[in-house]
Amino acid sequence: MKNINLSRWALENQPMVRFLLAVFLFAGVFAYFALGQEEDPPFVFRGMVVRVYWPGASSMQMAQQVADPIEKVLQEVPYANKVRSYSKPGETVIFLLLKDSAPPKQIPDVWYTTRKRVNDMAFSLPRGVIGPFYNDEFGDTFGVMLGFSADGFNYAELKDFVRQVRQELLQVPDVAKVEMFGLQSEKVFVDISHRKLAELGISASQLIHDLNAQNAVVDQGVLSLEDQKVWSRVQGQFSSVDELANMPIRAGKNTILLKDIGVVSRGYQDPPVTKVRFNGKEVIGVGISMVNGGDIIRLGENLDKAERRILEALPQGIQMARMTDQPRSVKSSVDEFIKVLIEAIVIVLAVSFVSLGLHTKPFRVDIRPGLVVALTIPLVLALTFLSMKFFNINLHKISLGALIIALGLLVDDAIIAVEMMVRKLEEGYSRFDSAIFAYDSTAIPMLTGTLITAAGFLPIALAKSSAGEYTFSIFAVTSLALILSWFVAVIFVPYIGYWLLKKPTGEQHEVFDTPFYMGFRKLIEGCINHRWLTIGVTVAAFVLGGYSFKFIEQQFFPDSNRLEVMVNLWLPEGSSYYESEAQAKKLEAWLAQQPEIESYSTFVGNGAPRFYLSLDQKFVQSNLVELIVYPKSFKDREAIRPRMVAYLEENFPDVRHRTTLLPNGPPVAYPIQFVVRGPDPFVVRAVADEVKKAISTSEYVRGAHDNWNENIKVMKMNVDQARARALGVTSESIAQSSQVVLSGAIIGQYRENNRLIDIVLRNPEDERSSLEELQNAMVPTSNGKFVPLSQVGKLDITFEPGVIWRENGDFAITVKADVVSGIQGTTVALALNKALEPMRAQLPLGVKINLDGLAADSGDAQKSILANVPLMLFIVMTLLMMQLKSFGRTLLVYLTGPLGIIGAALALLLSGKPFGFVAQLGVIALFGMIIRNSVILIDQIEQDRAAGVSPFEAIVGSTIRRSRPILLTAAAAVLAMIPLMRSQFWGPMAVAIMGGLIVATLLTLFFLPALYAAAYKIRK
Repeated sequence: MKNINLSRWALENQPMVRFLLAVFLFAGVFAYFALGQEEDPPFVFRGMVVRVYWPGASSMQMAQQVADPIEKVLQEVPYANKVRSYSKPGETVIFLLLKDSAPPKQIPDVWYTTRKRVNDMAFSLPRGVIGPFYNDEFGDTFGVMLGFSADGFNYAELKDFVRQVRQELLQVPDVAKVEMFGLQSEKVFVDISHRKLAELGISASQLIHDLNAQNAVVDQGVLSLEDQKVWSRVQGQFSSVDELANMPIRAGKNTILLKDIGVVSRGYQDPPVTKVRFNGKEVIGVGISMVNGGDIIRLGENLDKAERRILEALPQGIQMARMTDQPRSVKSSVDEFIKVLIEAIVIVLAVSFVSLGLHTKPFRVDIRPGLVVALTIPLVLALTFLSMKFFNINLHKISLGALIIALGLLVDDAIIAVEMMVRKLEEGYSRFDSAIFAYDSTAIPMLTGTLITAAGFLPIALAKSSAGEYTFSIFAVTSLALILSWFVAVIFVPYIGYWLLKKPTGEQHEVFDTPFYMGFRKLIEGCINHRWLTIGVTVAAFVLGGYSFKFIEQQFFPDSNRLEVMVNLWLPEGSSYYESEAQAKKLEAWLAQQPEIESYSTFVGNGAPRFYLSLDQKFVQSNLVELIVYPKSFKDREAIRPRMVAYLEENFPDVRHRTTLLPNGPPVAYPIQFVVRGPDPFVVRAVADEVKKAISTSEYVRGAHDNWNENIKVMKMNVDQARARALGVTSESIAQSSQVVLSGAIIGQYRENNRLIDIVLRNPEDERSSLEELQNAMVPTSNGKFVPLSQVGKLDITFEPGVIWRENGDFAITVKADVVSGIQGTTVALALNKALEPMRAQLPLGVKINLDGLAADSGDAQKSILANVPLMLFIVMTLLMMQLKSFGRTLLVYLTGPLGIIGAALALLLSGKPFGFVAQLGVIALFGMIIRNSVILIDQIEQDRAAGVSPFEAIVGSTIRRSRPILLTAAAAVLAMIPLMRSQFWGPMAVAIMGGLIVATLLTLFFLPALYAAAYKIRK
C-alpha cells in the first residue's frame, strides 16, 4: 500500500467522494430505521425437555426404572453436556442440556437424533408408561401476554372467544406463535356411589365396556352400487351429555338408565392443574412470540391495531388486559440508550472542538478542526448501521452498548488525521499536502492499531458459550465501527479537512516550544535517564494491580433494569393445588392495597411462561405459585420490595418465598448452588444435609434449601394376596376401585365438534374425601359379588420422597441459597466452594460436591473467553511484526498491553463495581486499545531515527509529537464512557476501561520511552 494514497485519490476525485458521502449518509439513515429492535440479543437455547408418565409409580420407581434408562441414552447424544431429571409420583421430567460449543445450525439435527434414539429404546420401559413427550421449543419468548376474563359468560364461552382471538392474532405481521395459558380441561363427570354399583351388581369394568361399546366409531361398511357408493352409519355415539345420561345399563335382569344411578354433569378438571390470574381475577392467558429477527417495537404497534379491532368486537362482559408488555419495556430501554448515545456524542464532540481547536497565541478556539471530526461521526455511524443491517444485527442492549463503546474509539483515527493536518498547516504546508501527509505518515500504523483494537474484542466472537453468544454483538459492532472509521479517516476526513481547515496567517513557529511541552520534555527525559526506576515502579504497580482483583467482588451478569419483580411461593412438597391457590389469593389481597403496584399476574401450579429471554422457567408443580408484580416506577419498585419481603416473612411462615428481579444473560436459578452427586440416594442425602448446614453458617447466605424438598404422605394398601386370590380379587381391580373413589377414572371420551372431552367416573363428593370411604370401597370378585376393600388389605400411612433429582446418571441433590443484599453471589459462592474442600476430602467413593449456578456458569463463560486469548495475542503479535518488522520492537509494544490492569483494578476498587463477565471483556479489550497507541509511538520513533535524528532525541521528540493525538484519542474514549457508568449492565465495563485507559495512556508516554531506551541502551 506504499504506492497507494487513498487521501490523494479522494482529493483528486472529489465528485465521487461527494457522491459516496451522500449515498452512505442516506443509506445509513434508512438502515437505522429498518433495523429490528429487541430487548436482548438472540441466543440458542441448547436444551430439550423429555416428559414421561407412569400412573401409579412412586418417585423412586420413576427415577430408577424410567429416568435412569432414558438418561443413559441421552448421555450418548452428540454434544450432550448435562442430563438432569426430577421424578415425582407418576411423572418424570428430564432436561437434556447440550454443550455451549454445539453449533446453532446443528441443534435441530441433534433434537431429531434425540427423539429417534429415545423412541428406539422406549419399548424397554415398564408396561403402562405413557410417552415420552418432547419439547425443544421452551426457549420461545412470549414478549406480550394478554389476559381475558369474563362476567356473565361461562368458561367454555370465554374459551371459544379467546380461540377466535388467537386466530386473529396469528394474522398479525411479525407474530410467530400464539399460545393459550391457564386453560382448564373440560370433563364429563359420572358421579355414582360405589355402594350403589355394588348393590346393583355392576362393576366399573362392565360400565366402561358398555359405554365404549355404544360410543365406538368403527367401520360399518360401504354399499357399492353400479353408479355410486353409500356409506353405512350405525347410530349410537353420544351427541350430547343428555344422551350419555340416558345410556341404558344392564343390571341383572333389569335395564336402567345411567342417570337413574348417578349424576351426569359437565365441568372442568378437579382439582385444576394450573390457573392464570390477573389483578386477582381468573383469566385465560394468551402469549404472543415474535419471529426471529423481528422488530419488537413494530410488533407492538401491529398488536395495538389488532387489539383495537378485538376490543371493538368484545362482547359485553369480556375484558382484555395486557399482562406483560415487552414492546413498552424495549422502547423505554432503547430510548434510554439513544439518550446515552447522544450524551456520548456530545462529550466526544466537546473533546474534539476544545482539544483540536484550542490555541494560546493568541487564546482562541478554532472550531474548524473539531467540526471535521464532528462531521465524521454521523458518517461512521451511518456506515455502521448499514453494516449492521447487512449482517442482521438488530438494535438491543448489547449492540447499543457496543455502539457507545465504539463511539469513543471510532473518532481516534479522525482525530489523528486532523491533528496531523492542523500541525502541517501550522508548519507551512499547503492544504493539499497537509491533507495527504497524514496518510503517508500514519495511515498504515493507524490501520494496524485499528485492527489490533478490533482483535482485542476477538475472544468474545470466538467464545463457545451462551454468555459469549449473548455478548457477540460487542465484537461485531465495535469491529465494524473501528474498521469503517479508518476508511473514513483516510478518505473522507482529508476531503472535509481540505475544504474546512484554513492555513494560519502570520509567522509560523514550532508548535512544541510552549511551556507545557517544555515541562513535558523534562519529564520524559527524567524517565529515560532513570529508566530502571521507571520500569521497576511500573512493574510493581502491575503486580499490585493484578493482586488487587482478589479484593474486587465477582459477578456473572447483573440484574436487568426492567420494572418487574418476580415472587415465588413454594409450599411444602405434596401440597394441594387448592392450598397453593389460597396462598396466592392471600398475597394478591395485600398487593391490591399497595399504591406502588400497577398490576400483578399470578400463575398457580406453574411458573410464568417465558415472557423474558433470560427467565429461569419453572414447570408444572402443584406446590408452586409465581407472580409477576409490576410497580409503577423504579422508585416504587425499590420502595415495595423490602416491604413485600417483610410481609411474606411475617404472614407466610410455612411457605418458602423468594423475591427477585429479572436477570441479564443466560438464565440461572440461584446465586449459590452446589450439586451433591452419587450412586446411593441415602448417602447423597446425608452429604447434602452437611453441605446445607455448612452453607447456612455463612452470614452472607439466606434461605438455604435443597431441591428434594420434603417427604410426602403416601397411603399404601398392603394386600393379603392369598385372601384376594381366594375371592378372585386382583391388585388391578383394587387400584381401579381406589382410583374411582379418590380422583376418578377416565372411562371414555365424549366427542363434540373438534374437541375430545374425557368422561370421568367418580364417587359423589361426600364419598371422595374420606379415608373411611376408601377402606369401604367395593371391589368386584370373580363370582360377580363385591367385597369391601378392607377385607383384602390394610391401609398404612407412610412417607417417601416427593421429588427425586438426578444428574448424569447419578442421584443428585442441589443445595441452593440466596445472598444478603449488597454482596455479589459469585463472591460468596467461590468463598464457600473453597470452604467445602475439607468436606470433599472425606467423601465416600463416587460422591462429589460440584459448584453450580452463577459461579460455575461464570467460570465456564470466563474459560470460553480466555481460551481464545492466545489466538488474540498471536494475531496482535503478527500485526505488530508486520508493522514494526522487528521482534524487539514488537515485544516492547506488546509489554505495554497488560498495563491496563493497573488502572482497571484501581477504578473498580474505588467505584465499588464488581468484576463481572462484561467487565472482564472490557479488561481484555483494553489490551488492543493500549497497544494501538504504543505502535503509533514506536513507529514514529523509528521514522525519526531513519531520518537521521539522534536516538535519544528521536525518543523524546516522537513522544512529544505523538502525545497530543494519544491523549486526545484516550480522552475521547474515556469521556465517551461516562454516560455508560450509570448503566447497571455496562457500568463495570465502562469503569474498567476508563481506569485502565487513563493509567495505561500515561504509562505509554513515560514507561514506553524508558523501556525503549533500556532495550536499545540509548543515552543522551
